Order: sequence, then structure tokens, then C-alpha cells
Amino acid sequence: MKALDELTFDNRFARLGDAFSTHVLPEPLDAPRLVVASNAAMALLDLDPAVAETPVFAELFGGHKLWAEAEPRAMVYSGHQFGGYTPQLGDGRGLLLGEVYNQAGEHWDLHLKGAGMTPYSRMGDGRAVLRSSIREFLASEALHALGIPSSRALCVIGSDTPVWREKQERGAMVLRLAHSHIRFGHFEYFYYTKKPEQQAELAEHVLNLHYPECREQPEPYLAMFREIVERNAEMIAKWQAYGFCHGVMNTDNMSILGITFDFGPFAFLDDFDAHFICNHSDHEGRYSFSNQVPIGQWNLSALAQALTPFIRVDALKEALGLYLPLYQAHYLDLMRRRLGLTTAEDDDQPLVERLLKLMQNSGVDYTLFFRRLGDESAALAVARLRDDFVDLGGFDAWADQYKARVARDGDYSEAQRRERMHAVNPLYILRNYLAQNAIAAAESGDYSEVRRLHEALSKPFEEQPGMEQYAQRPPDWGKHLEISCSS
Repeated sequence: MKALDELTFDNRFARLGDAFSTHVLPEPLDAPRLVVASNAAMALLDLDPAVAETPVFAELFGGHKLWAEAEPRAMVYSGHQFGGYTPQLGDGRGLLLGEVYNQAGEHWDLHLKGAGMTPYSRMGDGRAVLRSSIREFLASEALHALGIPSSRALCVIGSDTPVWREKQERGAMVLRLAHSHIRFGHFEYFYYTKKPEQQAELAEHVLNLHYPECREQPEPYLAMFREIVERNAEMIAKWQAYGFCHGVMNTDNMSILGITFDFGPFAFLDDFDAHFICNHSDHEGRYSFSNQVPIGQWNLSALAQALTPFIRVDALKEALGLYLPLYQAHYLDLMRRRLGLTTAEDDDQPLVERLLKLMQNSGVDYTLFFRRLGDESAALAVARLRDDFVDLGGFDAWADQYKARVARDGDYSEAQRRERMHAVNPLYILRNYLAQNAIAAAESGDYSEVRRLHEALSKPFEEQPGMEQYAQRPPDWGKHLEISCSS
């Protein structure tokens, strides 16, 4: 394991030069202190978890100190925000401190969010507040534990720095990890500003570093785009299967790697609601839960437009046509497993659709339904879950179909069924009210609840003694929290 001063830097994006980013130093936080750290994320950098408790850790990730080899850069990009194009965005409160590679040869961006003003801050102060930093930390690590591709979070550093949002709050920084922080909006920026040389350089950078296997294909850029389509189809399929709402699927929040990125007003479904809107600023529901699938395709189309200098239009259209079939295949595969099925039948999709339709108007807890469905035999499980539904006749008809489908699937013991289903159906998810409870405690100076919740979410499929409160249905107030982009 390494100490903090033993990290090995290789700042590949910074070497692209000033057309792609601007050198900016982080603005230090007052009295920086550790709120929470992820041992699993620290292991990606070969760091000894014990270093998180040292003063220099908070000073480094609170903006007071910097490695000599680090080259902090604010990246420039643009993007479509709620469907409208914004010509220039960029890291308004984030800095790419540098790229570190570990003993396995993996490169990881160290990206500090809340690091102060940059040339791209526009009217903002460049700061992040404690609540948004905690939410991003918990979500990053929780999604990864669920098997959903995501950026990672190393730590949250709190402070005494005052920051004004709806009220005065305390500033904080979250250190994010990813193999790249390049977004769809990077390509859009150079396309719409008509800078073909820089756009070609960016494309080469992404192809060589992140999709090198595509070099072996007859049309490398096309192969890369197809891979991006596939990764996004799989990621969004996992969002839908696990009830995750991103909330702000602007093209500047879409990773070129197909990972969940830039957490804002996200939420997991409590009661199943296909029309759920987690962002209270999304008045028309553009980024509602059910719209995430078509918006994913819309965003890929925006990226495709920016790639027309490198790829034939007909080939781009053909690649885009793969998105929905790939999404449907990934989604149905995961939903089959969530239902405890190991084989495929043609009527499986209608079986899933009928269940979700029954859930829609019954206030059924999406996560706990699937968890409880695997607790015992199919017959006993549906009998216990029946009372959660309003349309009892409809549920009974579905239950009969489900039991017959399970019987055709194979002869498995109750223990085998439970083990298989519990391996894909989480007991713990990051519900908004749980995050809010942890945030309220942290804002009063008690970080124990954030750390305890993080511990529970790190093993979402395993029943953990003493963690029962994180596996309960939310209270009524917990289902109606309004979450904004600053949350």
C-alpha cells in the first residue's frame, strides 16, 4: 500500500494543452476536515486506508496542498441542457488535479469538485456545499456496489467556509475518480466552434487511451461510437432495472465511457412510479424515470452529430439503431434475474410489463418487492406480497403466470432460489430520506451517520446485522423530498 506522497502521476489530458483546459489552482477551504472516505476507492490508487485520518489528507483534498507532479486543470466543454444548446460550459467548480496510475497500470483522474472559481464558473462561486458533496459520494459508491457503471468517490472534506445557496451553508469538496472525465459535451464544443484540429486531437486521445481495441477495426472511430452506444444502453438498462433516476441527463453530464456521471438531483424509486421526476426544476419531466431511455438515445444522437467529421452519417445512423435493441436485451436479462429466472421465454417481457403496471398505482416499494419475492418459494412469496396491491384480481392473475413460469424454469430448492435472487436484488439502496438524515447529522458536526450509511450501501445485497433501519420503507415525508441541482 502507498502513502499519499507515493502516488505516480501521468497527466495525459493536461498535455493536450490550453485549447482543452485552463490551469487553475484550487481555492482552500477553511479548517478542512474529513467527513467520510471510501476504502474501496482508495484501493484503486493503492492507498493505505489509514492515510485518510491524517491531517495532510484533508489538506490535500481541501485545497491547501498539492503534489508537485499534479497539474490542476479546468476542462472546457459545451452541451445540450434540457434540450437547448449552451455554447460554452466547462468545469465551473471542478478541477482535474491530475491523472494517477496504480500498480495494475490503470489510470485514474483525480477530480476535485467544489474547488473554487474557474474561467468557466459563469455566475457561480465555484463551491460545493456539504449536502451535495455527501450525496455525490454516497451515490457514486452505492451505484458501483450495485454493479451500475459509475464514477467513484474517494472522500468528502468538510470545512468552515460559508457558502450561500438557498441559505448559508458550509463549503465542502468531493474527490471523484474515473478513467476519464471527458463528456459528450467535449466533442460538441469543438464541433460547434469549428475547431477541427482540436476535435481530431480529442478523438485520437479518446480512441488511443480509452478504446484502443477499436484501432484494430476497419473504421476505428465508428467502432468506438458503437462501443459508446453499447455502454450507454447497458448503463441505462441498469438504471431502469434498479429504479435509479439521474435527474439531469444533459449531454455535458454524459460520460464518453458510459458511466454514471455528475450526480445532482438523483433519486432511487421508493414506490414504483414510471413517471417519477426527481429534479424539482424539471417542470416538464424531460428527465423523468420513463424518459431516461429515449433521452439516452437523444444524447447519443447529439454526440453522433458532433462526430460527423470522422464517421459517415449512414454508419452513425446504423450504430444509433443498435441502442434500443441493446437496451432491451440488457434490461430484460436483468429483470429476468431479478424475478429469479435462469432461462428465456418469449413472454418474459409482457410478464415484467404487467407487474410494473400493477405496481404503478398500488404504492408498492420497488426495491423491497423484489427482495421479498426471493425470500421464499414463489407461491409463498406472492401470497405474502399480495396485500401490497390495489388490483387484487390483476395481481392474482399475474401471480399464477409467474408461478407457472418459475415452475418451467427449473427445479431449484428454496435455498438456491433465495441465494440467486438475493445476489441481484438489493436490501439497501440510497433512499433520499436516508441521505437527508445523514446530511442533517453531518451539518451539525456528526459524521458517524454518513459513514454508517456508506458502510451499509457498500454491501447492498448482504443482510448486515445492526443495519435494519436502512432496509425499511421510507416514512411518508421521505417520499416527498424536493431535490435541486445544488442538492
